[in-house]
Amino acid sequence: MGIEIERKFLLGDDSWRDAVTESERIAQGYLVSAQALHDGTARASVRVRRTGERAWLNIKSAQLGIERAEFEYPVPIADAEQMLAELCDGVLQKIRHHVTVDGVLFEIDEFFGENAGLVVAEVELPSTDASFPRPAWLGREVSHLARYYNVNLIAHPYARWTSDERQAAGEPTSC
Repeated sequence: MGIEIERKFLLGDDSWRDAVTESERIAQGYLVSAQALHDGTARASVRVRRTGERAWLNIKSAQLGIERAEFEYPVPIADAEQMLAELCDGVLQKIRHHVTVDGVLFEIDEFFGENAGLVVAEVELPSTDASFPRPAWLGREVSHLARYYNVNLIAHPYARWTSDERQAAGEPTSC
């Protein structure tokens, strides 16, 4: 079984932009809705993602926190395009920027459409207690706030968030 250990952070400022080594446009949609995850009728999120000339399905266990089961499988581009167009409730658009700090890769997602203005840094770690650099631009951790999960950004996009939600105020702990 694949395990993903990932922590999410807001950004304190834009100084990370000077260190970007690569950027890629991503389109992704979910084959299992956020509502099914909230209701407990789904045990996993199932996502289709396209980046350039690559596409894949990603399955993650439906649990809140930094450690989740994760599986990824490549799919043909044409299949991904059809799934995004016909089987998903919406499509999330973002640019993922790669920034490496002291040998650790931070993936910074800059969202578009109804999620424009939201920028989140993610870092994947080898263990839940692994140390990692804390550059000055790394802001408040939001790993345990479900609204920052991509699956939830389709059902409740950033444009509809309250001021408290945008400031990462607490929320119920559910996927």
